Amino acid sequence: MVPSSYYLILSAVLFTIGVIGVLVRRNAIVILMCIEMMLNAVNLTFITFSRYLNSLDGQVFVFLVMTVAAAEVAVGLAIVVSIFRLKETTDVDEINLMKW
Repeated sequence: MVPSSYYLILSAVLFTIGVIGVLVRRNAIVILMCIEMMLNAVNLTFITFSRYLNSLDGQVFVFLVMTVAAAEVAVGLAIVVSIFRLKETTDVDEINLMKW
């Protein structure tokens, strides 16, 4: 049986990699993937505490987070495709649609 601390350490590492990816990378698709990685790290934490506390509440939260993540991917990719058609780039530094 693997200790819960291993899962929490893995979750922290995944979340840290996701945060670094969001802060460092400039490609919109890679940023969305890093956000997904952070959501999966949170899901791993929910499942770990759910198992540790012998409760199903964490698994219900994981189901809700996965639903929101699926909607985020659909909307995010639609926005990225729309911006790519308009600007022909996915670099977030070059996308300045709010400027005149």
